[in-house]
Amino acid sequence: MATLEELTTEATAEIEAAKPLYKQVNNERLEFNDADYAQAVTDLANSKWDTQQFGYVQARQEAYGSIGDQLDMQYKDLVDGTTTWKDHIATVKSDNPKPA
Repeated sequence: MATLEELTTEATAEIEAAKPLYKQVNNERLEFNDADYAQAVTDLANSKWDTQQFGYVQARQEAYGSIGDQLDMQYKDLVDGTTTWKDHIATVKSDNPKPA
């Protein structure tokens, strides 16, 4: 798990590699100034941090499947005496762990 400082270093390298970056102001294309580059680094580092810390939430939501599908799994487990739903949930959680 990377620290915010490490992610900022990574973001700085990525922004440096992408130079020059431009912005549109009053229909004029201008290269970023120092403050714009600093803000781009901050924004990219924060985005990387959010993805690292909370990306598992979206990944789990997508992997769980719909509530209808889960209820169907639970019903079939009750009727058939299986553990399909529990196994599915355990797999989703292990494949998409919370950060420590």
